[in-house]
Amino acid sequence: MRETVEMIVKAIVDDAEAVDVREVEKGGTTLIEIRVAPDDMGKVIGRQGRTVRAMRSLLHAVGTKRNRRYVLEIVE
Repeated sequence: MRETVEMIVKAIVDDAEAVDVREVEKGGTTLIEIRVAPDDMGKVIGRQGRTVRAMRSLLHAVGTKRNRRYVLEIVE
Protein backbone atom coordinates (compact mmCIF):
# COMPACT_ATOMS: atom_id res chain seq x y z
CA MET A 1 0.00 0.00 0.00
CA ARG A 2 2.92 2.34 0.66
CA GLU A 3 3.84 2.40 -3.03
CA THR A 4 0.29 3.20 -4.09
CA VAL A 5 -0.07 6.08 -1.64
CA GLU A 6 3.36 7.40 -2.64
CA MET A 7 2.39 7.35 -6.33
CA ILE A 8 -0.85 9.25 -5.64
CA VAL A 9 0.85 11.88 -3.47
CA LYS A 10 3.70 12.44 -5.94
CA ALA A 11 1.14 13.04 -8.69
CA ILE A 12 -0.60 15.70 -6.58
CA VAL A 13 2.33 17.78 -5.27
CA ASP A 14 4.70 20.17 -7.06
CA ASP A 15 7.89 18.98 -5.29
CA ALA A 16 7.78 15.20 -5.78
CA GLU A 17 11.36 14.82 -4.50
CA ALA A 18 10.30 15.98 -1.00
CA VAL A 19 7.64 13.25 -0.64
CA ASP A 20 8.44 10.65 2.03
CA VAL A 21 5.97 7.84 2.74
CA ARG A 22 6.62 5.37 5.56
CA GLU A 23 4.71 2.27 6.57
CA VAL A 24 4.74 1.20 10.24
CA GLU A 25 3.17 -2.03 11.49
CA LYS A 26 1.43 -1.81 14.88
CA GLY A 27 -0.37 -5.02 15.75
CA GLY A 28 -3.17 -5.53 13.25
CA THR A 29 -2.97 -1.93 12.06
CA THR A 30 -0.70 -0.45 9.42
CA LEU A 31 0.15 3.22 9.89
CA ILE A 32 1.07 5.09 6.70
CA GLU A 33 2.84 8.40 7.33
CA ILE A 34 3.15 11.05 4.62
CA ARG A 35 5.71 13.85 4.75
CA VAL A 36 5.68 16.55 2.06
CA ALA A 37 7.18 20.02 1.55
CA PRO A 38 5.38 22.72 3.57
CA ASP A 39 4.16 24.40 0.37
CA ASP A 40 2.48 21.17 -0.78
CA MET A 41 0.69 20.43 2.49
CA GLY A 42 -2.52 22.11 1.32
CA LYS A 43 -2.55 20.14 -1.93
CA VAL A 44 -2.37 16.83 -0.07
CA ILE A 45 -5.12 17.84 2.35
CA GLY A 46 -7.34 19.40 -0.32
CA ARG A 47 -10.26 21.74 0.07
CA GLN A 48 -11.97 21.01 3.37
CA GLY A 49 -9.93 17.80 3.57
CA ARG A 50 -11.49 16.18 0.53
CA THR A 51 -8.27 14.81 -0.97
CA VAL A 52 -7.00 13.21 2.23
CA ARG A 53 -10.49 11.89 2.97
CA ALA A 54 -10.58 10.24 -0.47
CA MET A 55 -7.21 8.57 0.15
CA ARG A 56 -8.41 7.35 3.54
CA SER A 57 -11.56 5.93 1.92
CA LEU A 58 -9.41 4.10 -0.60
CA LEU A 59 -7.27 2.63 2.19
CA HIS A 60 -10.39 1.60 4.10
CA ALA A 61 -11.75 -0.24 1.05
CA VAL A 62 -8.47 -2.07 0.48
CA GLY A 63 -8.18 -2.86 4.17
CA THR A 64 -11.66 -4.36 4.24
CA LYS A 65 -10.77 -6.61 1.33
CA ARG A 66 -7.45 -7.68 2.91
CA ASN A 67 -8.78 -7.99 6.48
CA ARG A 68 -6.39 -5.28 7.68
CA ARG A 69 -6.73 -1.78 9.07
CA TYR A 70 -4.85 1.11 7.45
CA VAL A 71 -4.43 4.51 9.08
CA LEU A 72 -3.19 7.48 7.02
CA GLU A 73 -1.40 10.36 8.77
CA ILE A 74 0.09 13.53 7.35
CA VAL A 75 3.16 14.46 9.39
CA GLU A 76 4.49 18.04 9.43
